[in-house]
Amino acid sequence: MSAIATLTKKYVNELNGLKTKVLDTRKTTPLLRFLEKEAVLIGGGHNHRMGLYDMIMLKDNHIDFAGNIEKAIRKTTDYLKSNNLNLKIEVEARNLDEVKEILKVGGIQRIMLDNFSFEDIRTAVELIEGKAETEASGGITLESLRNYAECGVDFISVGALTHSVHNMDLSLKAI
Repeated sequence: MSAIATLTKKYVNELNGLKTKVLDTRKTTPLLRFLEKEAVLIGGGHNHRMGLYDMIMLKDNHIDFAGNIEKAIRKTTDYLKSNNLNLKIEVEARNLDEVKEILKVGGIQRIMLDNFSFEDIRTAVELIEGKAETEASGGITLESLRNYAECGVDFISVGALTHSVHNMDLSLKAI
C-alpha cells in the first residue's frame, strides 16, 4: 500500500497547478481493492469506481452489443428510470465521431477519451464544452501525464497505480 500511495503522489505532483484529477481504476488485486483504493486516496488521488454498482460505464463492447451509442445510452437511461436508480453514466469514446454522437444523444455525465492522441483530446474537450466531464485513459504514463492534462481534461485514469506497482524495499533492521 505504501508503494501505491507513493506512486499516486508522484502522479498527483506532476499535475501541480492544473485542474485535472488522477483517478485509479477497478484493476486491483483480488480481495485488496478497498485497501489499494484507500492507498490511492492517501497519495492524493481519487477513486474512479469501487465496483460496478456506483457508476455505469458503457465501454466499447457494450456499445457494440447494443447496436450503437444511442441505443446503449437509451437502454441504460431506461433501465435506471424503471428501477428508480440514480447513477452517473460514463461512455467510452474511441474517436471524435463517437464523441459527437455521444453529445448528440446526451443524458450522460462523463465521456472517457480512450487512447486518443493529444490533438484529438484537445479537439474533444473543445467539442464537449463542459457538457460532460472528460476523462483521458489508455496507456498514460508519468512521463505523458502532464501533456494529457494540459489538453484540458477533468480526469486521467491510471490503472498502473494499482495493477503495476512494485513493492517498496522496506527494512525494519536497526543499524
